[in-house]
Amino acid sequence: MEPAVRPALRTHNITYAVRDIVVLAQETAKTGKEMLYLNIGDPNQYDFQTPPHMIEATYEAMKGNYNGYAPSSGTTEALESIEREAERKGIRNIRDIFVTTGASEAIEICLTALVDEGENVLTPAPGYPLYTAVVAKLQAIENPYLLDESNGWQPDIEDIKAKINDKTRAIVIINPNNPTGSNCSRETLEELLKIAREHNIVIFADEIYDKLLFDGGEHISIASLDPDAPVVTFSGLSKNFIGPGLRIGWGIVSGERARMSEYIEAINKILRARLCANHPLMFAIKPALDGDQSHLGEMLEKLTRRRDLTYEMMNEIPGISCVAPKGAFYAYPKLEIEGRDSDWVKGLIAGTGVVVVPGDGFRQAPGTKHFRIVFLPPEDILTRAYKAIGTYMDQYLNG
Repeated sequence: MEPAVRPALRTHNITYAVRDIVVLAQETAKTGKEMLYLNIGDPNQYDFQTPPHMIEATYEAMKGNYNGYAPSSGTTEALESIEREAERKGIRNIRDIFVTTGASEAIEICLTALVDEGENVLTPAPGYPLYTAVVAKLQAIENPYLLDESNGWQPDIEDIKAKINDKTRAIVIINPNNPTGSNCSRETLEELLKIAREHNIVIFADEIYDKLLFDGGEHISIASLDPDAPVVTFSGLSKNFIGPGLRIGWGIVSGERARMSEYIEAINKILRARLCANHPLMFAIKPALDGDQSHLGEMLEKLTRRRDLTYEMMNEIPGISCVAPKGAFYAYPKLEIEGRDSDWVKGLIAGTGVVVVPGDGFRQAPGTKHFRIVFLPPEDILTRAYKAIGTYMDQYLNG
């Protein structure tokens, strides 16, 4: 027998809980059980549709034969639209903008251009597992900092200060946060900027949900609070503009020119090496950012009702408590149980067909247990799912 092909060591620590849980769900589905999926943040799987003027712009671009390579950083029209959007958010001292294959590629490129093996990146716990996966691939060290559940899941400033060392290169802020749905206060953001200035670290500001805020909440871009701070702000068309499969994202580099110039060139070396993002789909950026955004009103109305339903029903279940989400479309309920939350979730999926993601896939405070809900589905589906969770929890606690 031929020897097995050995995978690279850098892949050993790569996990992605959001997708990994699908394997178990597929096995349960084979039994014929009705499945209720609350695990993937894809609005197009439910009753949300990409705005038609974005689709039309892409279609016209393809008919116009814009199907070859684009400039590695993106088309002029797309970059100018992103710059206008950044300025509306109050971001100044913009040094570079680039379009990528989803915000995920922008994040990976910027981490790759910054972090060497053995260095570390401060990542929120709980936080989106993409960062953990990329840091592992780079053979760097994940340095998780806690979000404070008792303070609406705001970053724990004292914990961040305690975690920084001489090998810390960046701090990641997901705002609004996935998986908790929290929205950072101005005070929190200003404290984070102080820390970044003191320790000369780059801020990665993941703001992909910045237009999806409940109860009239205000989103503040951290880059807008200090034009000289080294910040890369990430966004895209996936969430606000209901197009995750379009795979169009971007990064906006801002800060003092002298501090950022070499880093920007490193980013652009990688951008040039991978050629470009999808050319015709870049034509959706201008109509999205500069055009009609009336879909956001309807989207927020639906999500607000579903957030309220989620918050109320979760907090009615003995053994479960939930902080009210302020943005995005996620809730992160806490479990008061014996055993691991991943085992609880496996039992939930196998027993009820309700698919959620265990909290240990997002990192969390030691000794705590959670699970993530995506409340994108219509209220009738959510109601059935939450009733099933309640029944399962009663059986779990009381035998």
